[in-house]
Amino acid sequence: MLVAHASQPAPGRRNEDLVISGSTWVAVLDGATPSPGVESGCVHDVPWLVAHLGGALARGLLTRPEEKLPDLVAAAIEETAAGHRHTCDLANPDSPSSTLTVLRERGDALDYLVLCDSPMALRRTGGEVTVVADDRLDRLPGGKPYTRELVRSLRNRAGGFWVASTRPEAAHEAVTGSAHRATVTGALLATDGVTRLIDWYGTPWRDVVGVAAADGPAALIGLVRAAEREHGAPAHAKPHDDATAAWATWPSPQAR
Repeated sequence: MLVAHASQPAPGRRNEDLVISGSTWVAVLDGATPSPGVESGCVHDVPWLVAHLGGALARGLLTRPEEKLPDLVAAAIEETAAGHRHTCDLANPDSPSSTLTVLRERGDALDYLVLCDSPMALRRTGGEVTVVADDRLDRLPGGKPYTRELVRSLRNRAGGFWVASTRPEAAHEAVTGSAHRATVTGALLATDGVTRLIDWYGTPWRDVVGVAAADGPAALIGLVRAAEREHGAPAHAKPHDDATAAWATWPSPQAR
């Protein structure tokens, strides 16, 4: 698997996103920025969680390549939780959390997992684009803007939404599936700092994937920043966010 990626923090902030990749896999994580004044019960910050979660997942993908993705992600969440259970209150629903999106090549199959709002787009051999998304965070009761209390009460709960944090069972609530590698020519994994192009500024997914394929992920981040400067952000939204994208391709079987 050939992976090009780019990541840029929101201006003036530390990056809470992460990309990790190997010869047959790639994953993107987007740590959730805590709301001001929220007590997480954890002595660690979001980048700590994202780095340790990404490291644990990478070890699993490298050493257990045939294991199902939900099981690998669950093990990574448990390993990360074990690393700070003795110092932090992991029962706190505001404990640091992250989205997690994984694509893995396994023989002729492409396995994928999407947990929370960092979607994936598969470009098919005919040019069409299939979007794999976990949109439960966009469908909470009452509509946006959500209150802090509502989000807190529905995080990692049935009927709410699921993220990678302290509960390994969240991995088994992710959106998962497989595609035949011969039917896919490329895959884009992106955090919501990049998918603002689609969600806020009306760019079609097919065009976003086309930019990634032709000009690389960094070009997408440039488009996001330009759109933010020109059009601004919706009410109650951050004017800028960390923006991360990975574009994965693979040679045809004949080229191997």
